[in-house]
Amino acid sequence: VRLMKDLYGIDMEKTQKSKLLEDIPAVDVVVTMGCNVECPYLPCRYREDWGLEDPSGSSDEAFLKVIHRIEENIKRLKEELPKLLD
Repeated sequence: VRLMKDLYGIDMEKTQKSKLLEDIPAVDVVVTMGCNVECPYLPCRYREDWGLEDPSGSSDEAFLKVIHRIEENIKRLKEELPKLLD
């Protein structure tokens, strides 16, 4: 949370909250992070898993590595998504 605020100015404590699956509107794309966690099923048009390592309990450097990988994946997906949803 601290690193996201430092890097991107995103205060996740103010903007993110837990949600029930029934409170989430219909989605086109689902991205799961991996992290050795089983994610609940959400129906969607496209799904991918990024297979990230869970940095919990690790150094800031480990968190930064995962944050930067997420950023790269988001940029790639942004480019590919129009073709994937055709």
